[in-house]
Amino acid sequence: MNEVYKSYAIYLFYFYLQTINMGFYDLNKADRILLVEKITQEITNDLTSIETENIIKHFSDEDTYIRKTGYLAIGKLFYSKPELQPTILSTLQALLKLDASTTLTTSPEKVRQTVVNAAGEIGKFHFEKVQSFFDTGLFDEHHSVRNAVIGSVKKMGEKNPIPVLNWAKTYLKHPEKEIRREICHGIELRGRTHPQDILPLLKTLEFDETRRVSDTLIHVLGQIAYKNGCLKTVVAHLNTWKNKPLVEKALDEIIDVHDRYKKFAVLTQQEAIDYVDEHYNSK
Repeated sequence: MNEVYKSYAIYLFYFYLQTINMGFYDLNKADRILLVEKITQEITNDLTSIETENIIKHFSDEDTYIRKTGYLAIGKLFYSKPELQPTILSTLQALLKLDASTTLTTSPEKVRQTVVNAAGEIGKFHFEKVQSFFDTGLFDEHHSVRNAVIGSVKKMGEKNPIPVLNWAKTYLKHPEKEIRREICHGIELRGRTHPQDILPLLKTLEFDETRRVSDTLIHVLGQIAYKNGCLKTVVAHLNTWKNKPLVEKALDEIIDVHDRYKKFAVLTQQEAIDYVDEHYNSK
């Protein structure tokens, strides 16, 4: 048994030497699987020994797929090893505070970005445990961290909509326009399959005077109207909106999306036009 373990350890060592300067998708499938196992084990070792060296190394990697492997590993460990949950949360909280003055890594923003993505994996089922990460990440100085908030809200809202959308609603009237825009964008994915869940939230932005916010609103309305049954729901709700000029722009976007995404849309563009003409009350 010791000889088998020794041989495997030697194999892993040579595997490490071969892959140290290679990107994730430069490797073949078998070696990618090995690399995922290696990263997961190193992160596990850090967590069990209350260290962060390997976590920071993987969370700050230049290869986005290495960072993704890192945050997916955190998500899996959170569910497979409940005894590590307090350590995982406290470690992520500490890493979210990293900046150029508190770490030796040259990419503290990548660490914070990956922390937010890891929190997003946890928030798919336990949003209350990680809400503070998004309250902080929304205001991060680096755009990549704020983008990670948007991406995480999308994936969490799809799986765990009630707490995530309740949280998002509190920011839709925030005085900072970028916060409103980011939240609007973040709730989009839930709306693609359940537009009725996000339309009341979107409606709070119908008179937003910021162009970037209204453009995002129009974009999201287009994105949630082309799948099965969604156009009916969206048009019915738009009939209750008061900002008719904005609704007209949104309907134009919806019609355009039915052409741009015609491989995925349930209706043809002409069918969408006919439906809007018949069911939207422009008066």
